[in-house]
Amino acid sequence: MSSETVPSSPIIYTHTDEAPLLATYSFLPIVQAYAAQAGVPVETRDISLAGRILAAFADRLPEDQRTPDALAELGALAKRPEANIIKLPNVSASIPQLKAAVAELQQHGFDLPPYPDEARTDEERDARARYDSVKGSAVNPVLREGNSDRRAPESVKAYARKHPHSMGAWTADSRTNVATMADGDFRHSEQSVVMGADDTLRIEHVAEDGTVTVLKESVPVLAGEVVDATRMDVEALREFITEQIARAQADDVLFSVHLKATMMKVSDPIIFGHVVEMFFPEVFQEYGAQLRAAGISPNDGLGALMAAADALPDGEAIREAVKQRLAQGPALAMVDSDKGITNLHVPSDVIVDASMPAMIRTSGHMWGPDGQEADTLAVIPDSSYSGIYQVVIDDCRKNGAFDPATMGSVPNVGLMAQAAEEYGSHDKTFEIAAAGTVRVVDGSGVALIEHEVNAGDIWRACQTKDVPIRDWVKLAVTRARATGDPAIFWLDADRAHDANLIAKVEEYLPEHDTDGLDIRILTPVEATQVSIDRIRQGLNTISVTGNVLRDYNTDLFPILELGTSAKMLSVVPLINGGGLFETGAGGSAPKHVQQLVKENYLRWDSLGEFLALAASFEHYAGATGNERAQVLADTLDRATGTFLKENKSPARRVGSIDNRGSHFYLALYWAQELAAQSEDAGLASAFASLAATLAENEQTITGELIGVQGRPADVGGYYRPDDELASAVMRPSATFNEALASLG
Repeated sequence: MSSETVPSSPIIYTHTDEAPLLATYSFLPIVQAYAAQAGVPVETRDISLAGRILAAFADRLPEDQRTPDALAELGALAKRPEANIIKLPNVSASIPQLKAAVAELQQHGFDLPPYPDEARTDEERDARARYDSVKGSAVNPVLREGNSDRRAPESVKAYARKHPHSMGAWTADSRTNVATMADGDFRHSEQSVVMGADDTLRIEHVAEDGTVTVLKESVPVLAGEVVDATRMDVEALREFITEQIARAQADDVLFSVHLKATMMKVSDPIIFGHVVEMFFPEVFQEYGAQLRAAGISPNDGLGALMAAADALPDGEAIREAVKQRLAQGPALAMVDSDKGITNLHVPSDVIVDASMPAMIRTSGHMWGPDGQEADTLAVIPDSSYSGIYQVVIDDCRKNGAFDPATMGSVPNVGLMAQAAEEYGSHDKTFEIAAAGTVRVVDGSGVALIEHEVNAGDIWRACQTKDVPIRDWVKLAVTRARATGDPAIFWLDADRAHDANLIAKVEEYLPEHDTDGLDIRILTPVEATQVSIDRIRQGLNTISVTGNVLRDYNTDLFPILELGTSAKMLSVVPLINGGGLFETGAGGSAPKHVQQLVKENYLRWDSLGEFLALAASFEHYAGATGNERAQVLADTLDRATGTFLKENKSPARRVGSIDNRGSHFYLALYWAQELAAQSEDAGLASAFASLAATLAENEQTITGELIGVQGRPADVGGYYRPDDELASAVMRPSATFNEALASLG
């Protein structure tokens, strides 16, 4: 693509949260220094949780404290052909995380209102709406104006085969299983329609006495769009949870619940709250009114309840009742057994797509209160996708653990563009106040979807536009053609949403050349079994999935194959021609930050950033005609290969190279590749001196980077670090900094 076709635009490197943000303080100066030599501008935009909060309240803050709405800016850019965005993992904030971020910003002098759990006044309703706009997965739906192409680069896969990560052994007598609902959940209640024309829908609740309450006045839809709605029967949910608690106790296994309280930011915290209540029924029967009066919600978890107990009249009795119930069993799976943090402490602590593969990788075990691993009953209430994990568990029970040294791969083509499928549900999710009927009504007043509901039920609607579906089918065929691997659409004809997608897939596949390709449509359970059968043969299978399964699969298989999902290449070819390059998952980021603050040691692995950056440079070269950007891409790829071969990823122990040391070695190998390449003599000359300096001072630089470890580090804040403090912590080698500055 020539520079006349697409205007030149800088690469945008996003400032996000937690460990990826801290790593940015170390890595970004390297990126900008190297890119500048090739005439490639690299700019930053703050889309962190703290940045999003401040942008939401900018009009209420003094001028010198205002933060621009970078997410909205990037959302608009993502729809333009010149877009080139490198997106690092961000906090998909649960309410406890949101409250913690607000408290930290208030301590920093920002006059923000508290998050109102119950908004009673206009001012509180306004504050609640602003906070709700930034919690959960607020970033991804805005930026993902394209579908996902996620896979393990060959260099990463080769390294994993040569240096396989540890896998826990499985035995045939493992009692680990998944428990899921057989009726009354979202899957079994789902209804779906395809819009015949552009329209504006309305969501309304009709009470038993005929009173109509509009839940959402306007839901614009386009012709061909798939609109779904479903309901969770809360009485059925509570009965199911009670049964599983008894089952875990009878089977003498750990009890755990696995939800997505970040992405499903409305529905899943409510479900989590019901689990907390059902696990501690006596506590809530006796003290529920007191807890509610104090603003303590089970949706926030056991941790919030225990933290608030001291201020309550019966606080000591509540604490004792909780301890007694924990002692009675069943044993709860633990997030941190040393600190007594249980599976039910915080809704965002156990995220299903990360927690389930970690459990499978560890012999089907989670940690118990005694600090020991144990078999586990993994409770995933909604049955839409829970079956995929049971298939893998059953296979491991039968055939043993997977072998990273020989196993194949399951890359993913994910339907996620334009807030596709469940990601689009948040502003159309409601906890029902009274029994009646919830209806989705079209512009002429005809009810397209109707559900009978009871008080407390969770009802939600979702949208999937036709253009992203067409693009998704195209991308699946493209990847199948490029690799020669089978491509399987994970769709279940017995589920209403999937049945409509199957019809569209069958309509759009003939638009492409599929001769000689193995393209199938299987249920998620069937597709899982085929994929893992092929994995054990060392074969690859492309999973073509909707948005939630994209999230699940791009953790499940990479964690089993590579030990982490952070080592995946995640390219989002934007529908309008731009590129979004994602850098991996951030599930372990909180623990990494805690270790940095305690020991000045950051274990975060930036390999995902290296992979995304190379893809971004390559896209920039093609879009603008800047040949030097392609040289940067090619040399970075080779440097990353050397980085892996030399095993310079962060080590596990203090006193070894950490994230900062890994950045130094990447910079060294990259400079050496640039100095040795023959495509651009000017770049070779520019980097020859730097390569020599870094090599000559390797011991000095690594000594300076390691020498600061073992003592506490102050970065000035968790959600909004102080730039000067964080930069000093993350760039402690004066020798390295001076060498980098010599590039000019």
